[in-house]
Amino acid sequence: MSSEALTTIPLTSLPRLSQGKVRDLFALPDDSKLLFVTSDRISAYDVILKNGISSKGLILTLLSAKWFEVLSSKVPGLKHHFLSLTPPPAPSVVTPDERQMLRGRSMTVRRLKIFPIEAIVRGYVTGSAWSEYEKSQTIHGLPQPAGLLCCQRLPQPIYTPSTKAELGDKDLNITPDQARAIVGEKYASRIEELVLACYKAGVAYAEERGILIADTKFELGLDEETDEIYLVDEVLTPDSSRFWSKADYQVGRQQDSFDKQVLRDWLTSNGLKGKPDVLLPPEVVEKTKARYMEAYEKLTDKTLEEALKSLEE
Repeated sequence: MSSEALTTIPLTSLPRLSQGKVRDLFALPDDSKLLFVTSDRISAYDVILKNGISSKGLILTLLSAKWFEVLSSKVPGLKHHFLSLTPPPAPSVVTPDERQMLRGRSMTVRRLKIFPIEAIVRGYVTGSAWSEYEKSQTIHGLPQPAGLLCCQRLPQPIYTPSTKAELGDKDLNITPDQARAIVGEKYASRIEELVLACYKAGVAYAEERGILIADTKFELGLDEETDEIYLVDEVLTPDSSRFWSKADYQVGRQQDSFDKQVLRDWLTSNGLKGKPDVLLPPEVVEKTKARYMEAYEKLTDKTLEEALKSLEE
């Protein structure tokens, strides 16, 4: 593994369809499929930081692949877009160098119509949910029990969607009823049912491995031919979720996270929250990488090196 962060994906053999905060999306010769490639870019407060976190793209890709496998076995009727970790063949589709670069950080996925919401599920009152609860005893406008403490587990997980903003804009918290108006009555209940089931299954699996999933963000897509809903994008990663140590968890205080909270805290304490072109210092980069790596190893029971080696076999 290279110690250099791969913040730009050097893939010219395939048409690039879009570039997000972290992932680049490419067309494949089979137009029913797409290639998701995960860079080492990292974002916080809806802004991409100037430098990345080396190996982060590998961690997110391989962890998502693991979660698709786990959730498929635990959530009845779940469909997902993930097809393969095997990069396109070289030299017929990509070059040998490109194929080597893609190993471990690319997923071949189904091409689907993406629902324009972020399907967030919260199991604990923390982050922006805690800020709102302190003011109004609501989360995304939904009334919650009185007397909850910071980072306390909610009686039941709740579905708290947000808008999906264009790159550079901010997602906005909305109510389930507002999400229903965006995705349509036909699909809203199934989306809510699916993401709550995925969250609960993920929580049970992670707790057995010493990690609490405080909240997470799912994305869903639609197969317009079959009218079926699919789980898409990344799943239950340190980028899309808030992971806490089960052993260290204490109600009433902020928790030490296995995610990019290290980075968020540094930005906030230095008055850089939401600022463009911020260069992370080496110590923040290394601490963030270590937390991502620890989460990966706990959740997969493998080191990243072992997982990459298994791709070669």
